[in-house]
Amino acid sequence: MAKLFISNSQESVRMFKSDLLEALSKVHYLVPVFIFIPVISVSTYFALFVKDLSLLTYIEFFFIGLFVWTFVEYIMHRFVFHYVPKNKLGLRLHFIFHGVHHDYPSDAKRLVLPPSMSIPLSTGFYFLFDAILPADHALALFPGFILGYLFYDISHYAIHHFNFKGNIWKRIKQHHMLHHYQDPDKGYGVSSPLWDKIFRSDFIKR
Repeated sequence: MAKLFISNSQESVRMFKSDLLEALSKVHYLVPVFIFIPVISVSTYFALFVKDLSLLTYIEFFFIGLFVWTFVEYIMHRFVFHYVPKNKLGLRLHFIFHGVHHDYPSDAKRLVLPPSMSIPLSTGFYFLFDAILPADHALALFPGFILGYLFYDISHYAIHHFNFKGNIWKRIKQHHMLHHYQDPDKGYGVSSPLWDKIFRSDFIKR
């Protein structure tokens, strides 16, 4: 296997000539929290107090949303972020969206999705859920889905910058570090190795 280029510098490599585009490619790790906690709150309010979904239905679909997120996280990481086109433009886009993270995994400003990506993606998923679920049930599933995304984003930052004492967090960190430093074609689950085990893309850990 070819030797990977990996820089452990926490500084951000410049990707764009445009200062605006460069600024849009960076984000503080707490920005998704400030954006999406209100989304969770508003969706919950509408589900329970405007659309009058029962609390039991809300809880059921909330946890379904959490579970759906773990699958979406795995699929997007494996088949979207790790899809490497062969043409020059495709390679450039791949580097912008995910390749830069593998080359500079300690870059503190490119560890969570910038709003320019997370807002359109989350909006698209909401309308998808609304189209396929019974009326108004997307308002219950979506908060769980978004909470799963927030857990993924914040835990991804923590994995790269914090040291953990708990055994569960240590195993999650080890799983992701093996993805970066041993084999990027395995270990696509960031917040959970569940789907790596199901789809046999897990590491043999000793």
